[in-house]
Amino acid sequence: MRAVTGLWRWRHNPLRRPTDLVEAWVALVAAVLLCVAAPLAGWTAGSAAQQSLHRAVRAQQQGRVATTAHVLRAAATPPSAAVAGERAAERRFRRAVVARWTAPDGTSRTGTVTTARGSSSPGDAFALWTDRDGRPVAAPPAPGTARAHSFVVGLTAALLAGLGVETVRRLVMRRLRLRRYARLDRAWASVGPDWGRTGTGS
Repeated sequence: MRAVTGLWRWRHNPLRRPTDLVEAWVALVAAVLLCVAAPLAGWTAGSAAQQSLHRAVRAQQQGRVATTAHVLRAAATPPSAAVAGERAAERRFRRAVVARWTAPDGTSRTGTVTTARGSSSPGDAFALWTDRDGRPVAAPPAPGTARAHSFVVGLTAALLAGLGVETVRRLVMRRLRLRRYARLDRAWASVGPDWGRTGTGS
């Protein structure tokens, strides 16, 4: 709004300097880019990220099978690296156990896995994800996780685009101010020797 007001104010103003109109146009273009280009960049990046994440989620869901495991006993050794992918903050809520589960091919498997502490007593049943070969793996991400990540990607892209537009605008405005100051210095230098001299130049 200020950019449009500036353009209208300098349109036929006799005091208008060449840089005044340029600054108003730069401000107007920057405002339009912030209102159009930044949201468009965010939407494009978010949509692309959502499509990619949905493909990854579908691929993981197709390659992983949910089954039910039964606790046999507490594990004396830490679980395998494939199952120990929890964050360090969550490990205190999980416990390593020896469990039995059924692989996708129907065979019975036994191994060391992790489960919630509330489901770690012998005989307890808990949900377990395996790959097509029956090896324990992490659960595939939920579709809501993909949407949340794509929203963050889109928001970040929009903010970066807006920051880029504002940075360019500030650089252009700084360059225009420096040119204006240089022109003013040259004008003062040309009339400076005449100051204080009565009748000089008459």
